[in-house]
Amino acid sequence: MSMKFNVAVVGATGAVGEELFRVMEELDFPVNNLIPLASATSVGKNITFKDKEYSVIELTNSVFEEYEVDIAFFSAGGSVSAKFAQYAVEAGAVVIDNTSHFRMDDDIPLVVPEVNPQDIELWKNKGIIANPNCSTIQMVLALKPLDDLYGIKRVDVSTYQATSGAGKKGMEELVMQMQDFFAFKLDETKKEAFAHQIALNVIPQIDVAQENGFTKEEMKMVNETQKIMHKSMAIAATCVRVPVLRSHSESITITFEDDVDVDITDVKYALANFQNVEVMDDLANGIYPMPIISTDTDITFVGRLRKDIYSPNMLHLFNAADQVRVGAATNAVRIGLKWIKLQEEEI
Repeated sequence: MSMKFNVAVVGATGAVGEELFRVMEELDFPVNNLIPLASATSVGKNITFKDKEYSVIELTNSVFEEYEVDIAFFSAGGSVSAKFAQYAVEAGAVVIDNTSHFRMDDDIPLVVPEVNPQDIELWKNKGIIANPNCSTIQMVLALKPLDDLYGIKRVDVSTYQATSGAGKKGMEELVMQMQDFFAFKLDETKKEAFAHQIALNVIPQIDVAQENGFTKEEMKMVNETQKIMHKSMAIAATCVRVPVLRSHSESITITFEDDVDVDITDVKYALANFQNVEVMDDLANGIYPMPIISTDTDITFVGRLRKDIYSPNMLHLFNAADQVRVGAATNAVRIGLKWIKLQEEEI
């Protein structure tokens, strides 16, 4: 690429921020100057990018203008985005936001580049592009080619979400509790990142309860999927935290239009030929998606493909993806690369 950009990363020392630097380097993001931003407590820490050291700078109202930022990745929490994103926009930057704060704003595009790249052009509305929830991203990557193939009527999904979905503190809590288990001190273990013990347990609640009996996380999957796919399909989600360090998995049942007779060969072909999706589907030989396979990759793995034994228009599948990468950093960087391509085309 001929153009290069001044790129800021808000939340530079967090789990997603650190992954953003890795992904940008791997995908050769056209960086002119890198501006790592964080709270005052992180100022002075160093970030390594392409063998060069960058010192973390304090996030302030004026920092985007001061460093002439062109692209600002936000991954420091919704309250930070709510407070500072507008300053980045006013300084002339496009904001690619990893939090939930802007996702359901009608004037702000919610983008998974493989699924709805055309929506990136709507960034001009408010200068912001929203990155979806991690579980939503890997689900729509599997849904889109199948919707194109048959037309989806309903989706029922149960998630198996890793502790890294709660950030570094979530992963650390799982490790600490496992250490306490082997030291016969599990009854004394701390429970701070999660409401219940996560080691040797599963917790069928992620985020706060809603009046309809679902959780906020579950409703994110419903509302975001409909917005991304521009389709008011029926969706029900059950989101579960599991004692896995990294990579989310999902069990998905898809109901297609009434007159559809699912053909597994066609399903496999559609998925295998969709960008950044890989089919792993050989049950007899123990080949299927798992977190240990998807971790530290940019692929959504799909398997356990099977037609329902009662309804010809229903399909069951299982997927796995690294939610720190596919579900956050990689998706954000891919949005940035698509946005850059648009800028180059306009010149």
